[in-house]
Amino acid sequence: MRFLEVIGGWINRHFSNEEAIYLVVFLVVVFLALITVGGMLAPVLTGLVLAFLLQGLVKKLQSLGVSERLAVYLTFLVFIGALVALLIFVLPLIIQQLGALQAALPATVRRLQELVRDLPEMAPGFISPDQVDLWLNMAANEVGGLGRGLVNTIVSQVPSVVGLLIYLVLVPTSVFFFLKDREQLMGFLLSLLPGERRLLNSVGAEMNQQLANYVRGKFAEIVIVGSVTFVVFQIMGLNYAALLGVVVGLSVLVPFVGAAVVTVPVAIVGVIQFGWSWDFAWVMIAYAIIQAIDGNVLVPLLFSEANDLHPIAIIMAVLVFGGIWGVWGVFFAVPLATLVKAVFNAWPEEVGGAGLGTGDPGAQEAMNEPNPPVVGGEGSTSLS
Repeated sequence: MRFLEVIGGWINRHFSNEEAIYLVVFLVVVFLALITVGGMLAPVLTGLVLAFLLQGLVKKLQSLGVSERLAVYLTFLVFIGALVALLIFVLPLIIQQLGALQAALPATVRRLQELVRDLPEMAPGFISPDQVDLWLNMAANEVGGLGRGLVNTIVSQVPSVVGLLIYLVLVPTSVFFFLKDREQLMGFLLSLLPGERRLLNSVGAEMNQQLANYVRGKFAEIVIVGSVTFVVFQIMGLNYAALLGVVVGLSVLVPFVGAAVVTVPVAIVGVIQFGWSWDFAWVMIAYAIIQAIDGNVLVPLLFSEANDLHPIAIIMAVLVFGGIWGVWGVFFAVPLATLVKAVFNAWPEEVGGAGLGTGDPGAQEAMNEPNPPVVGGEGSTSLS
């Protein structure tokens, strides 16, 4: 009975405020919808994310005196131009290098074996020939499995050509209407929410400080890091420069871990092409400089607002949300972790909801407004 009293007291303390119940219901409905039908709605959700990224350009054009409708049309034309350039110039190059890599895989494995067998002579007393043989046997098994996996993946993905065509039609269409009819869509969303929503607004106030800055900054970081890596590797004559540029650019999605993991394919390509030479050393030095500039210059410049999350919390968020939603979960791991933190800060702490959390001054400021905008409202994060 004592245990039930403790549970009952906890529920009364934290859920006696009806706004807390609204918030829980709202979050549960959104998460269940994403988990159950998120796959079917993937083209529309992709369009929503892209429209969110493009909304900044719409506002920039409006600040220059362009009407809203014309700004939307110009932004959409920029998006279509970028998509066409991606399909005509970037995608064929990546596919070509993927094909070249697959064709060169047997020769690459033999070359890598030769280089690994030289390690005992380069580091006598540290690496023995028996260890090298063990590593090579393990690598041979893994490469064999990888080859079979590539064949199975290619065969299984043939039907997805239709899915790709669906994406090419539905994603641009969704982007256009999310940009053009933003006000109507936001009005419909707000009509589904309760009139009194101070707790939702306090959570939205903190999310407004984080989401737009993070998503647009992360997208820009991917493009900049990937492009610079491609140009540098291309100048240095490194094979598969476009493919490595894409991989290195996407690695910034996983904070602290992505850069370390991508070091392996960069090092493998470099050592196979140049051997244990100064050319290989220069490739690794250039890669290290790119990562250093990204971490110490680009990230502070793009992410002007700190998310105030511990690195362990970020890594846990990447693992959890990436396991649930894949690439999109990894991309939005930090904003989702920030959402959890915002809910914790704004949650009622007293019976009857006398306090709505004191962790964030911005949240308190939002609560003092008579009916401030919730997430998704005007000036909020949904398409702001």
